[in-house]
Amino acid sequence: MRRWILDLTTNVIFMMIFGKRYSGDDLDKEEARKCQMIFKKFIYLSGANVMGDMIPWLGWLDIRGHKKSMKKTSKDYDNLLKQWLEEHHDRRMSNKANGKGVEQDFMDVMISMLKDTDIDVYDVDTINKATCSILNIGGVDTTATMLTWTISLLMNHRRVLMKVEEELDIHVGKGRIVEESDIPNLVYLQAVMKESLRLYPPAPLGGPREVTQDCVVGGYHVAAGTKLFFNIWKLQRDPKIWSEPLEFRPERFMTTHKNLDVRGQNFELIPFGSGRRVCPGINLSMQMGHLVLASLLQSFQLSNPNHEPIDMTMIEGLTISKATPLQIIITPKLSNNLYM
Repeated sequence: MRRWILDLTTNVIFMMIFGKRYSGDDLDKEEARKCQMIFKKFIYLSGANVMGDMIPWLGWLDIRGHKKSMKKTSKDYDNLLKQWLEEHHDRRMSNKANGKGVEQDFMDVMISMLKDTDIDVYDVDTINKATCSILNIGGVDTTATMLTWTISLLMNHRRVLMKVEEELDIHVGKGRIVEESDIPNLVYLQAVMKESLRLYPPAPLGGPREVTQDCVVGGYHVAAGTKLFFNIWKLQRDPKIWSEPLEFRPERFMTTHKNLDVRGQNFELIPFGSGRRVCPGINLSMQMGHLVLASLLQSFQLSNPNHEPIDMTMIEGLTISKATPLQIIITPKLSNNLYM
């Protein structure tokens, strides 16, 4: 399921940023898998525990080979972005010569905005690649991770899964495919997504921040210039704030916590961060998350092939990824013409 979801989210992000499909005619299967492996490695290394970071004088040993792997992954990723940027420049020149307009994906917009920019430190191509890179990395894996954990939780809580399916039957039915306009009526599905994000925030430590002036946090003096990470995972499982914090209970977001949102306004629930460093892709992530989950649960019956609980073991990385594959049997449950 994770590979399927990752293909879907990558296709959406690729079309927005690079103007091409990740799978299909624009990239052959081998190149597509190569892209995915580079992104997966990039995400893992960005959140890996590196000995040199904790004990600097041991950094030269490169224990576990992280530094070497980082250099290779960075080079591979840069080569991909360089290739796609050159393709954009070539296409723009060709279209201009033929009197055609230029299709404006995000990389095209960046080229147009940066062409007359005077920047002392970095060249415009580097800024374009870096900006597209962070949007791609930040948007693809986090959305796929969010959906993977949500489906895993539903498979382990059949009662909740049945309630979501009942809600879909009531508000959408089985005579048409669920649409984005239906989502506001699917309040229990929204509660399920919130509870999943509470238990398994895609980026458990959020984005790094730098203290601009000396301050005191929780009785500790924090000097200006200190790099801070917020343990979102711990905060959202705090028993002082949440009753039965380790339990998957979507109903809490329809009763005691019904007014909490995930957009950084309620500090008890900040899976996307808060303040000026809040994730700019919240709306895209939630729109995709709700619609993909609703479409999947409306169109297919999900069952576990081995009839055992889904393994919820996590692995380290920039995102909180599932250690083992999520394997599910899906059986169509709507009329054949609705799958066309």
